[in-house]
Amino acid sequence: MLRPSWIDRTDEIPDPMGRGERAVQWLRMLKHPKSRLPGRAFQLDPWQENVVRRIYGPRHADGTRVVRRVVLLLPRGNRKTSLCAAITLLHLMGPERETGGLTISAASAHEQAMELFNEAALIINNDKRLEKHLNIREYVSRISCQKAGTRYVAIASDGKVQHGKTPNVVIADELHAWEGRPGMKQWEALDSALVKVPGTLMIVASTSGRGQENLAWKTVEYAMKVQKGEIDDPATLPVIFMAEPEDDWQDEKLWFAVNPGLAYGYPDIDAYRDKARKAEHSPMDRDSFFQFNLNRWLDQSTSPFVEMPVYDQGAHEVDLEEHEMTQDPCWLGVDLSKNEDLTVVVAAWRDGDGYQVWPWFFCPEDNLRARGERHGVDYVEWAKQGLIIPTPGNTVDLRAVEEHIRELCARFNVREIAFDPTYGRSMMSALVEDGLPAIEFRQGWVTMAPAVKELERAILSRGLRHGGNPILRWNFANIQVETDKAGNRMFHKGKSGNKIDGAVATAMAVARAAADEGGLITSADWFTDDMWMA
Repeated sequence: MLRPSWIDRTDEIPDPMGRGERAVQWLRMLKHPKSRLPGRAFQLDPWQENVVRRIYGPRHADGTRVVRRVVLLLPRGNRKTSLCAAITLLHLMGPERETGGLTISAASAHEQAMELFNEAALIINNDKRLEKHLNIREYVSRISCQKAGTRYVAIASDGKVQHGKTPNVVIADELHAWEGRPGMKQWEALDSALVKVPGTLMIVASTSGRGQENLAWKTVEYAMKVQKGEIDDPATLPVIFMAEPEDDWQDEKLWFAVNPGLAYGYPDIDAYRDKARKAEHSPMDRDSFFQFNLNRWLDQSTSPFVEMPVYDQGAHEVDLEEHEMTQDPCWLGVDLSKNEDLTVVVAAWRDGDGYQVWPWFFCPEDNLRARGERHGVDYVEWAKQGLIIPTPGNTVDLRAVEEHIRELCARFNVREIAFDPTYGRSMMSALVEDGLPAIEFRQGWVTMAPAVKELERAILSRGLRHGGNPILRWNFANIQVETDKAGNRMFHKGKSGNKIDGAVATAMAVARAAADEGGLITSADWFTDDMWMA
């Protein structure tokens, strides 16, 4: 379980110039129409107060703020929107204002972006002291203070990219929901703009998300390492409340530990108990409870194939040179793309009751960065690491893929090369003509359902060794599962469109390795006499 060590102790927070105390006292003067405190005073509970003190108290000798980045990761219902709205006002009209200062809050879509904007407007509209100085223009999502010369603007991550802006403060709301290339571009524009002027502040305020190959996880993972003391970075303030896989999710002490507001009446404890009871009997409700109520980062898609921590236990080394030297029987699964993105060849070797696998990914070299950004990953970095083989042009060069397969056949003892004939018939024909064992493997229910079942068995029994390839891992984490009335399961990529090609090719290769052994699947399940023909 992750929880800031200082969250309950004011005496551990340095404030040499009194800026933290000044910020807290100013926020306490605000009013909120939903507050139950006397005079509708803004409810700034001790844990929130300490967050404010940690942001604004510590200072360098020249008076500049030590903290430049805040990662505020909280379960739903802990009033992070209200806290961020109050911090916005602190910079708009409070003691942290700067003449000409610009605060930008950004969220995944316009409706989400308006949540923080509307919260700030609600506080202003119910406090005449603020209302007479602040001008709210809802139609452009802007609040300004003419006297202080400050502005606040709410934007959507998928809207117009904010190049050219010079913000003093950026609040990135629910970063886990910023999807694909638009979200990454907006993040890059806002994050890079914070170097233009001194004393800037980035606040990432979010609940936990899903998967690791995305913008939000990279940000949160770094902050987690700072909070754990693995990285020394005083400029980054992690405020992370998160349950971890080893925690007892049904223990109410854990609920209170990762929900700092529960001790002060929010979220509703009875609602938590009700959700926990439902989660006992429903995997879907359990995942929802983990992510949104215990803030546990789920390393999987919406309808996961396997738990990724289980998959990760297979990240042991695969020795290609040993397979080459011993000439162990090898099976290849090939998933050819429509030429515009990833194509993958996966090799599988039997390993006792399990398998060892190794993938080779191919992608068009043109616009390699944009192709990765479309899915929220970094193809360029993977190519530098040798994990992606870029091919010239703007489509996958299938001649390069075919040549690579031929090289693998020369290097290893390849028994079969399994293709989905939808895109692979021409390549199969050329390989068969030269005496190489290319076969059809249609990606329909009849063939893929038993392949998926065998792959799942291997992973759950810790019998799949994959070497920890990050692209293959990303593909497996992207899988959503479709189940028919008979309980057969199939892979699909869901609405996100994220890549699962490596997982599909792995299932193909593993299935053919199992079939050759005369075990789970027999070749008669798939082949007719003319399937060997191109």
